[in-house]
Amino acid sequence: MNLRIPGPTPVPEDVLQASAAQMINHRGPEFKELIGRVTDGLKHVYATEEDVFILTCSGTGAMEATVVNMLSPGDHVLNVSIGVFGDRFAQISEAYGAKVTRLEFEWGTSADPDKVREVLNQNPDIYAVSVTHNETSTGVTNDLESIAAVVKGEFGKLLLVDGVSSVSSIPLLTDKWHCDVVATGSQKGWMAPPGLAFNSVSPEAWQAYEKATMPRFYFDFGKAKQYLKNGQNPWTPAVSVMYAMDAALEKILAEGMANVYERHASIAQMTRDGMKALGLELFTSAADASNTVTAIKVPEGVECAELVRRMRTEYQTVIAPGQGRLTPDIFRIGHMGYAREEDIKGLLDALADLLPKLGFKR
Repeated sequence: MNLRIPGPTPVPEDVLQASAAQMINHRGPEFKELIGRVTDGLKHVYATEEDVFILTCSGTGAMEATVVNMLSPGDHVLNVSIGVFGDRFAQISEAYGAKVTRLEFEWGTSADPDKVREVLNQNPDIYAVSVTHNETSTGVTNDLESIAAVVKGEFGKLLLVDGVSSVSSIPLLTDKWHCDVVATGSQKGWMAPPGLAFNSVSPEAWQAYEKATMPRFYFDFGKAKQYLKNGQNPWTPAVSVMYAMDAALEKILAEGMANVYERHASIAQMTRDGMKALGLELFTSAADASNTVTAIKVPEGVECAELVRRMRTEYQTVIAPGQGRLTPDIFRIGHMGYAREEDIKGLLDALADLLPKLGFKR
């Protein structure tokens, strides 16, 4: 099966093999070595010298951990949204009692840093800004560096980043851009199975942690820091996924981050060029397009659900429909992590064969 959704993503065979190793004592010396090695690898990919913690949950869990460790009920948060997952960040904050100002941009476009500046000027009581770096629901990457320059460089606000589908695939320089918390998950560009999530925590974020009063227990960064000193997680970790992450990080670091980023850029361009060659229209502009997921407009006369169904049943290729209000209007192709040119070529060949059967005429 050619799995071409934005996550979970395919896992290399050697990484799968690594995940099949026998269990070990998660309070013992073997796990201490494992978590130390994985944490060091994560820091390298994150481009940070600060704390990075491993949680046993999904990327959404890492986003929730960000909120409960950084904020108090009533804190004013500016949430910058360009799609479903940007909205989710706001929903989590609101669920815990934060006051959220939503700055929403048209789906399919990136956030404008000037608009962020405008809202921050108008609302000096804003405490933190939450933003999604890469929005898989629309295939758009935000210019996080420019947004961070406004949020941190001009206003000194707390910057909370959903990097679930960007970290390890698209450049995100955590320390250089002064990101306070960056959340991500193992099932995206890391080439590992679902089950683990990661959060970086800056010194300024620790100051926020000391003041934050939202309820937290399982997702407590303080507990994570305390236990990590002894080479442990606070709670029972997903040991098998830790094995997989160890093997995946070895591959990523051996390739080198510059090469990883170039590989993602190259295969994303191949995907976009291939779609246009088929006569299809991309949902986003070239300037905003993501290097981990491509969104394509469903052509007139074609039903998205039928396209997705027949790609799976007749061509053993799994693609994703849109999300939310875009469900019938776009389909999405994931090409992050373990994505190869032959996978994309097979996808394009399948589309070239199926689309005319569905009534598509160029």
